[in-house]
Amino acid sequence: MTEPAKDTPDWVAADWGSSHLRLWLMAGPARVLARIDSDAGMAGLARDEYEPTLIGLLGDALPQGRALPVIVCGMAGSRQGWAEAPYAKAPCAPPSLSRATRVATAEPRLSVHILPGIRQDSPADVMRGEETQIAGLLAARPEFDGIACLPGTHTKWARISAGEVVSFRTFMTGELFDLLSTRSVLRHSVAGTGWDAPAFDAAVSDALSRPADIAARLFALRAEALLQDLAPQVARARLSGLLIGIELAAARPYWLGQQVVVLGADAIAGAYGAALRAQGVPAETADAEALTLAGLAAAHTHLRKVQPWPAN
Repeated sequence: MTEPAKDTPDWVAADWGSSHLRLWLMAGPARVLARIDSDAGMAGLARDEYEPTLIGLLGDALPQGRALPVIVCGMAGSRQGWAEAPYAKAPCAPPSLSRATRVATAEPRLSVHILPGIRQDSPADVMRGEETQIAGLLAARPEFDGIACLPGTHTKWARISAGEVVSFRTFMTGELFDLLSTRSVLRHSVAGTGWDAPAFDAAVSDALSRPADIAARLFALRAEALLQDLAPQVARARLSGLLIGIELAAARPYWLGQQVVVLGADAIAGAYGAALRAQGVPAETADAEALTLAGLAAAHTHLRKVQPWPAN
């Protein structure tokens, strides 16, 4: 965990996910004083544990004599989270602070606002947290018209036009990879962290062209490991390529002939970018964390209009 800054922050940006919590202690609209990382995600907290967790992490950064605004995105606003923040309905602009849920706190030095996610009725879909990354993208590029790909445990493909999320689809590709690589018979064949880029590229192409026999080709990874000593790094890359390939096959209307930005700077975002470029899509990449922070700052702008920055 990062140590809090000595300066008292003006406000706090929070990305409260299922498994992790990231806090940024902010001065003015966009200057980061400190970042705090914690594994106190939504999945491990009861509702009455959120406020003590936040107070414990902020420590001496809590000011005296005023309430510290905390702007939160992510799963803390889910039905199982700190307080349910109702969804905005697509098509819509990424929800800002005016639509946030104010959380009642026992600590008077906290003023907590949780941003809503976005819902889509047909086909039924939801997002929480990703809409804030999209808000960050639009803050930097207000004229953007195209597709945002947000890789992760549940990868999102969002169609953006005229400053709004027009439609989106979610794919459980990351969760499927985790389940297959850790809990299925394939765990014996894909152990380790190695990677084989040509094997990944070939698997993406194969899955795109023949998605129907994916279950058979998944088991072939195990058979080749037993009979032909398939290297674990090759098997792991092929597993990822096959799963991303069938996702790309289903998401083709979202990327074919479109301007695509992959929001992420980690290995999985790089894999999506490589897969798209192999299909002739000149996909850009953007730092998801930086966009999350930019989106939280954009949401906080509304509060800043009515509440001047306090003097430290």
